[in-house]
Amino acid sequence: MGINSEDQSPNKANILIVDDDPTILSMFKRAMKVANHNCTVAHDGKSALSMLSNNTFDLVITDINMPEMNGIELATQIFTFFSADVIVMTGQAKGYQYDEIINIGASDFVEKPFSIQEIILRIRRVLRERRLKEEAKSSHEELKEAYLDSIHRLVMASEFKDEDTGNHIVRIADYSTLISRELNQSDQFIETISYAAPMHDVGKIGIPDKILLKPGKLTMEEFNIMKQHTLIGSKLLSKSKSRILQMAKDIALCHHEKFNGKGYPREISGKEIPLTGRIVAIADTFDALTSKRPYKDPYPPEMVYDIIRREKGAHFDPDITDIFLKNFDTFVEIRRESGLLALVNLENFNLSERDQINIRT
Repeated sequence: MGINSEDQSPNKANILIVDDDPTILSMFKRAMKVANHNCTVAHDGKSALSMLSNNTFDLVITDINMPEMNGIELATQIFTFFSADVIVMTGQAKGYQYDEIINIGASDFVEKPFSIQEIILRIRRVLRERRLKEEAKSSHEELKEAYLDSIHRLVMASEFKDEDTGNHIVRIADYSTLISRELNQSDQFIETISYAAPMHDVGKIGIPDKILLKPGKLTMEEFNIMKQHTLIGSKLLSKSKSRILQMAKDIALCHHEKFNGKGYPREISGKEIPLTGRIVAIADTFDALTSKRPYKDPYPPEMVYDIIRREKGAHFDPDITDIFLKNFDTFVEIRRESGLLALVNLENFNLSERDQINIRT
């Protein structure tokens, strides 16, 4: 029996009843019709799983004692592979205690014999809790979307003079995600850095335009002012309970630190630099070198590869550099998808005076 969820009223649910007793199934059919729910029945666990694979159910009510697959085994399969709530019913309460059944994830437990009124009330409660959870999840997703949109707008505000800003922050997220995945970081870490990494230069909102947009080499005084964007960004993102903003604070502060301790603003080195800062350092450098800036044309990929390779252990974490070099073609592909890469004759190409990377020959 297929389930069509279209045009279903808010209080109407799709319910699957699993029991090897035809009398119980017949009783539930009548009761669910009165309660205005869609009702499907299965005579055993395997049939129930087949129905679950082909239809969407809000609730499964299953007996415990059934041939081949008992109700506990069925419930475990449901919690692993499907999203339905489960009510377990049994005539052997001593064999399966209430707390044991609830601990496997069941929403409720009903002891046979029971009245129709009781089971309808139990179903109503479980469905009400299910709707509340779904509404909370929806509200959470809306709040998260608004939160991330605010972050995105903050980043765009800090770099709005750069016509490639939108693509730049997307690429920084993609590069950082790629490196984190290759480092075997957790799913939560990977998701968080994808949101946090684009905020690395948010502190530039406090740097004068005449320095940000200067086409030539910065004076020492100007460079010292430019370096303040790491401290400004860290201050803007501080004192937040959000793990995204906490990570973004570390990235904003540390993405210009160097593995050899010659970076800024704190001149820390090696593993003193947070992993997130070491990841974004190489991601940001690659993107900056392959992009056009007021003070330079984009560098060709071959030159960027060589620059970063030479800075292994100096500017960049050796392990992260190895990951970058191993996945260089993927970095180039990400870069190419959101903007043209330079096609330059290397024999006639000169480095920008403003680049602060120490390129050893």
